[in-house]
Amino acid sequence: MSDTKTSVRVDGVQLTLSNLDKVMYPRHGFTKGEVIDYYARIAPVLLPHLKDRPATRLRYPDGVEGQTFFEKNAPSHTPAWVRTACLPTPGGSRDAVNFVIIDGLPALVWCANLAALELHVPQWRVGPRGAQREPDLLVFDLDPGPPATVEEAREVACLLRDLLAADGLRSFPKTSGKKGLHLYVPVKETSDRHTSAYAKEAARRLEREHPDLVVSRMEKRLRSGKVFVDWSQNNRHKTTVAPYSLRAAEEPSVSTPVTWDEVDSGAALWFGPDEVRERVERHGDLLEPLLTLRQKLP
Repeated sequence: MSDTKTSVRVDGVQLTLSNLDKVMYPRHGFTKGEVIDYYARIAPVLLPHLKDRPATRLRYPDGVEGQTFFEKNAPSHTPAWVRTACLPTPGGSRDAVNFVIIDGLPALVWCANLAALELHVPQWRVGPRGAQREPDLLVFDLDPGPPATVEEAREVACLLRDLLAADGLRSFPKTSGKKGLHLYVPVKETSDRHTSAYAKEAARRLEREHPDLVVSRMEKRLRSGKVFVDWSQNNRHKTTVAPYSLRAAEEPSVSTPVTWDEVDSGAALWFGPDEVRERVERHGDLLEPLLTLRQKLP
């Protein structure tokens, strides 16, 4: 394939896009041009969830069936206009890393052009001078262990929603874009020790109440036929796939905000890019409360 390049202006920034006809999802024929188009169109609802959050990117330069790499550091060819923040990475190969912060459409299109199909962010933001703030989100990742499926995950999501509601907390679901579900709880800024401890205890309470359905412990041998309620993504150094991010699966799927009615009713919980854009036109951003609601953790 020839290395074709196209020059475009995005919000006043000149970008060079390459290989737009390169197929990223071979079983579907979905190209890099379509990836960039999806991200550009979904940007109005995606960007607020990326704002001020250091982004790690899963890049697939040869498509989802090729090699991938998980990129934290801003690459050496990062344009000067892309915002970065130097943040500590304890336990990593270096003490600190220059993270990319996707704070506008040009940066989003630039990442998509690098075949960054998946965008992952932490539960905290950085301040205007690059300092780490305390978490303002709490998240649970509900991961069904075969033969359990998304049907069991939806049952656990409802149980967890009710447990959180009993503590006075509203929670908001989205699909993982693969086989599970994510539940978010927007909170007043508090330490990750507090969010992690609360999430761990909530997961353990759910396991005690529903031992045949729920597991809160990390060991994979315990997960068969149960839903693992992963509370660990509240650790300051962990990330969760962003709302509206594509996922690298056989077909282009999206981590999609859903309503509790959809979770409760047994409605389909798999969405591709076109369906997600239609849903946003119909519903707006179902996760908008994550941006404005601030609840006090018990």
